[in-house]
Amino acid sequence: MLVFRQLFDPPSSTYTYLLGDRPSGQAVLIDPVFEQVRRDVALLGELGLKLVATLETHVHADHVTGAWLLKQRTGSRIMVGKASGAVGVDRHLSQDDVVQFGGRRLMVRATPGHTNSCLTYVLDDRSMAFTGDCLLIRGAGRTDFQEGDTAAMYRSIHEQIFTLPDDCLLYPAHDYRGLTVTSVAEERRFNPRIGGEISLGDFTGYMKNLRLAHPKMIDIAVPANLRCGRPEIDEAAESGPADATRLDPSWAPLRYSFAGVWEIDPHGLEETAGVVQILDVREPEEFTGPLGHIQDARLIPLGELAERAGELSRDRPIVAVCRAGGRSAQATVILQQAGFKEVANLTGGMLRWRAEGHPVEGGST
Repeated sequence: MLVFRQLFDPPSSTYTYLLGDRPSGQAVLIDPVFEQVRRDVALLGELGLKLVATLETHVHADHVTGAWLLKQRTGSRIMVGKASGAVGVDRHLSQDDVVQFGGRRLMVRATPGHTNSCLTYVLDDRSMAFTGDCLLIRGAGRTDFQEGDTAAMYRSIHEQIFTLPDDCLLYPAHDYRGLTVTSVAEERRFNPRIGGEISLGDFTGYMKNLRLAHPKMIDIAVPANLRCGRPEIDEAAESGPADATRLDPSWAPLRYSFAGVWEIDPHGLEETAGVVQILDVREPEEFTGPLGHIQDARLIPLGELAERAGELSRDRPIVAVCRAGGRSAQATVILQQAGFKEVANLTGGMLRWRAEGHPVEGGST
């Protein structure tokens, strides 16, 4: 069974793709984004997958890759096109190479034009392909900077992508209109830049007159991506190995969920109970009801939290608690919107707290 997820980074409109082989538990990520590494690691953990490799479709100019950071956290190998010139790569990829994850494979096709190192990854059964910035949904990648070559892109699309089966699904590295997937047949017929009977001359004329703004991140992203996302040498020397986890909270043993919430389990909360503020967001009758409440917990019902958040100290972390963990997860969002930085949700709420035998005040025995 193939596990497939399409993930999105709003600031750069970048798609990251997770492909996993369920029987073996091995997975790869295509085009990870540095700022989304925490999200990606959380998803891998929740799906029970081990990341074996990160794959780049090209050297990006609009975001910094998460490849190096993911390698620090998961031990995954970094794979980039051979023509990229990138350093810190574990495996350089070229035409007809094969990337294996468990019992599944991705076939590598060289598709230069946007950059010299652009690659398209084709799943072993040719049911889907990941085209990077070569072929977009009803569009094509830019050719006006970073080794762009309109003729090379035209050949890449016609010889390497349009030769795939008509029903092969195509997934680009970006989309700026909310579109998510297309197919070979659709693009061959409807793509206004390169579909139908459009010739190389037509395509060249179209691409030369796009008049697009210069990428805002290019001066930062390209040098960083030529290091596979690794920080500058002097910066890394100062921070050392901790660089890979410098964005994670250190005030308690927390786990980041794919839902975007920092979680703490009952044992972790009991260990840090004297340091944190325990916020119970249930209704008053629940607070004094059969489940009881945690010692020193402060009651502010969820419906009142936005207006009463000022009653909480900003100098101590907050752990939100409810019956089962749903309302308290929402409470962490409300607190973050109110400017609180150190907040977490008690996983499983009072139900798990009591089930694991932790002490309560009140309630029924």
